[in-house]
Parts: sequence; C-alpha cells; structure tokens
Amino acid sequence: MLKFHQIVLRKFLTLFLSLFLIVGGIVYYWTYEFYIASSKDALTQDIELLSLTINNDTNLDKLALDVKKRLNLRLTLIDENGNILAESHKDKTTMDNHKYRDEIMQAREDGIGYKIRHSKTLDKDLLYVVKKFTIHNKIIYIRLAQEINGIQNEIFSLGLKILAAIIIFFIAVLMASYKVNKEIEYETNKIVDFLKSLTKKKKSTYISSDYSQEFAYITNLLTKVSQIIVKKEKQKSKYTQRLQESNKQKDDIISAISHEFKNPIAVVNGYSQTLLDDADINPNIRKKFLEKIHKNGVKLSELIDTLRLSIKLDSGQQNLKKRKINLYELLSECVDNIKINYHNRETIISGDKDITIEADETLFGIVACNLIENAFKYSEDEVHINITKDSFEVVDTGIGISKKDLENITQKFYRAHTNKWNNSLGLGLFLVNNIVNLHGFKLEVESIENEGSTFRIKF
Repeated sequence: MLKFHQIVLRKFLTLFLSLFLIVGGIVYYWTYEFYIASSKDALTQDIELLSLTINNDTNLDKLALDVKKRLNLRLTLIDENGNILAESHKDKTTMDNHKYRDEIMQAREDGIGYKIRHSKTLDKDLLYVVKKFTIHNKIIYIRLAQEINGIQNEIFSLGLKILAAIIIFFIAVLMASYKVNKEIEYETNKIVDFLKSLTKKKKSTYISSDYSQEFAYITNLLTKVSQIIVKKEKQKSKYTQRLQESNKQKDDIISAISHEFKNPIAVVNGYSQTLLDDADINPNIRKKFLEKIHKNGVKLSELIDTLRLSIKLDSGQQNLKKRKINLYELLSECVDNIKINYHNRETIISGDKDITIEADETLFGIVACNLIENAFKYSEDEVHINITKDSFEVVDTGIGISKKDLENITQKFYRAHTNKWNNSLGLGLFLVNNIVNLHGFKLEVESIENEGSTFRIKF
C-alpha cells in the first residue's frame, strides 16, 4: 500500500499530464484558428490597399515583384477567364489557367475566397485569400498568399512558453504539496498513536491540533469520543440494569399476551371436553356451552387480528382503502354494537348527521369503537359524542388518566399502573393513534383524574 505523499505525487503527475494535454490541445487549436483568422484579415486589408493602386497604367508585373520584396507575400493577379496577369513567384506564362481554382470560384460567387492548400510552385503550404474587383470595367481577381509554416512556428513558440509556465507552476505546487504532505503525515501519525492508546488499559483522553480547522475538528471529536468511552465504561453497570429492566418489560408483555390467550383457550377446552365426555348432555346446556365456545373463539380471533394489525401499522405495511363515509352512521353503529355488553348505559350523539369524511371504513371503525368502548369501560355515567365538520370527540366523566400515563398511553403494549388501560394487551390507543396518523388526522387527549377524559380526532 502506498504512502500518502506517494499517492499525492501520482495524482499530481496524472493531473499535470492531463492538464498539459487538454490545455495544449485547446491552446493549439485556438491559436491556430486565431492566427489563421488574423492572417485572413491582414491579407484582405492588404488586397484592399493593392486594389487602390491598380489602374490602366499600372505595371502589374512590377507590382507583384514589389509585394514579394516588401511584404514577403505571394501576389497573383488573374482576369475573369482565369488567365494569369501577374505573378510574384513564377513565370506567369508557364502557369495553368486558374479559373477553376477553389478560392477563385468562391470569390466569383461571394466576392472573396479563402483556401489553405499545398503550392506545387513553391512546394509549401499556403493560405490563399482572393478578392474580386472591377477596375475600369474589367474583372480582376487579386490573390495574396502567406506561408502556413510561419503560423505554425508562432504556435509552436507559444506552446513552448505555455509548457514552461505549466512546468514551473507544477514544480512549485509539487514542492508545496510535499511540504503539506509531511505536515499532514505528522498530524496523522499523532492521531494514529492516540487511537492505539485507546485500545490499551491506560487510555489517553485528550488530543489537540492547531494545524488546520479540519484537524482541530477531528482531534476535538476524538477527545470527546475518548471521554465518552471512559464514561460509558463507568456506566456499564447502569446499562446492564436497564437491559434487565427491558427484558423484564418484554417478559411482562409476553405474560400479558399469554394470559389473554389462556383464558379463552381454557374456556374452549373445558366446555368442549365436557361435551365430548357427556354424549347425553341436556340440549339447552349443550347450546349454552357451544355459545360459550363460539364466543371465546371469536375473542381469540379478535386478539390475533389486533396483534396482526399492530404489527402492520408498526412496520408501515398497512394500506388504506379510502372512500366517503358518513361519520354519524359509523359512530351510531359502533355504539349499537358496544351497548350489547353495556345494557344500562346511555350515549348522546350530537352534531350534524350529514358530515362525511374520506377514510378507510374498517380501520376508522376500529378507531371509533375503541374510543367509545374505553369511555364505557372507565366511566359509569352517560357518554357524549360530539361531531363537527373538523373533528369528533368522545367525552366521559370517568376515572380519568394521570399526567404520566397521558404521555405514554399511545405506546405499544403500554398499560397504566392504576388500571388496565385500553385493553389488557395495551394495544387499543396504539392502534387508534397509528390509524389516525395513517389517515393524516390528529389524536388529542385531555383528561383529569377522577373527573373524566376527552378523546378528540381532528381531521
């Protein structure tokens, strides 16, 4: 495995080569295009000046030689039929007709033409610029050419300067990075030694660094971590005690669940065994026993359904099947079903009978029935149910709930110490709260001990 400074060196070399290739390519093509464009503009301006000096008395051959001598450019004058009128670098009588040369054809169409190509005459790559003029009613093409080699030399010279600048910059950065690497290596080794000390019995609890904000932050965190480790070791016995309490709570929950299942199972086993042992039992008694067995079987099924629903809600796997439901009708149906077991109790439902909500009827029925049944269980007087367009509430004047229990009654398997709140499993208000939240509603509970409680669902 490489050391830190070796990794950095490799990264810098890779970065340098990549930077050089990218910058070199960009600079080359940009400079090349720039010089070509500049050369085109310069040759075009020279052609414009030359056009002003040409008239019927101008010696074209002498003009071509003067341009070659003074400007070191190749000048060719061509008539509209492609014949050479004057040439600075070759005997014009030996030259081919230029009518169909690319730059001439372009100038014929657009007034000006450009071309970069190899000249057989000079055996060099040239940039040709041609412009079309009408002088004394005669069409003349003035063509100037410049060597491309000169442009490439300028580009190469510029490239060498850029390369030198990049190399100097790279060396400076490399030296600076090497120094930084050594300083980082020192700080890193200090942190490693500190971490090693944490594995020993005699632990260091403090480390600091003023090299940079990052190292100061890291060492500060390590100091806090080491102090936390020492503190946690001192508190180990306390955590063990909490774990034991947690296990006890788990055992209590299992005990509560087994107790709830044990009673109906015992009833089913007892009555069914009696029926099996006595084939001649009185028909009325048989019917009564079967009703007891059925009732407790239903209770077992309801307990299982409650546990399954709590698991689904806890894991977020319960889906909603919303539709419009009449709130008054839903609450009335819950009251009718619950009053079978509370014959002498009165329920007063007040509010608009036409209010509807978007909800899952089955799940929201569980909410309503749980709240109403709780009101029956823990009070002796009448129960009030108030309906508004924004909420419904169940109000009783029963034993109430303590402040401590109010903070925990919606937790799973929570049961108040003074009574078996919700139901013996402690799932009633857990289900209510989760179903309400799943609908996007809100559960509010107000209660005073020995005065009563109000459970409100806000839509």
